[in-house]
Amino acid sequence: MLSLISVVSAFFVFWWMGGSASSGMAAPVVINATAKHTATVIFLHGLGDTGHGWASAFGMIKNPHIKYICPTANAQPVSLNAGFRMPSWFDIKGLSPDSEEDEPGIKQAADLLQQLIASEESKGIPRNRIIVGGFSQGGAVALYSALTAPKGPLAGILALSTWLPLHKSFPQACKANQNTPILQCHGEADPLVNLAFGEMTAHLLKTLTTKHSFTKYPGLGHSSNEKEMLDVKEFIATNLPAV
Repeated sequence: MLSLISVVSAFFVFWWMGGSASSGMAAPVVINATAKHTATVIFLHGLGDTGHGWASAFGMIKNPHIKYICPTANAQPVSLNAGFRMPSWFDIKGLSPDSEEDEPGIKQAADLLQQLIASEESKGIPRNRIIVGGFSQGGAVALYSALTAPKGPLAGILALSTWLPLHKSFPQACKANQNTPILQCHGEADPLVNLAFGEMTAHLLKTLTTKHSFTKYPGLGHSSNEKEMLDVKEFIATNLPAV
């Protein structure tokens, strides 16, 4: 059972991040390429957030040949936050590794990400020129979707302050992107997605993939900072060079 502290803490994080209890699905925030569009980054926000904040962050590190897509999840009741409605990719029932998981919701969100990838493919951007990623809950969707989709390979996966959901279904569930570079980042002072969750995820990913790196940031809580975004910028530039 969730403690009152867990519920209240997550609720205030939701408000701090600018969530709205009445918001619904909105059009993705898009930063279009300013040169010839040859690559795309699709990045999913965390619980209670929207695509706008991350679009601003990527706007500070953007490359001219890359298009950045930051969608916003539908608003739905979230068990972790006492049933309050907020932008969420799937329901979260608890903060411990053995908490019950919303398997249908996770898989539905994973399918949505695959649809966004397919839309970019229809515009002439191949999968090996697309990086997917996300922060916290969004990172969980990105990891699960990339590893379980039958298609591949992608150019890279960004996993910030996150975990691999439905981890007990692996390695059997892993179908693609075993050789896709993964940058996993985590704050050492994260009070919501504890560093131990990130370390357990890193250990599992190293058994599933061949190009995984895990970077920890001293003093960083459940957020991002300049150093992490510079690492993200370098990862994107390395795996989506101009062509």
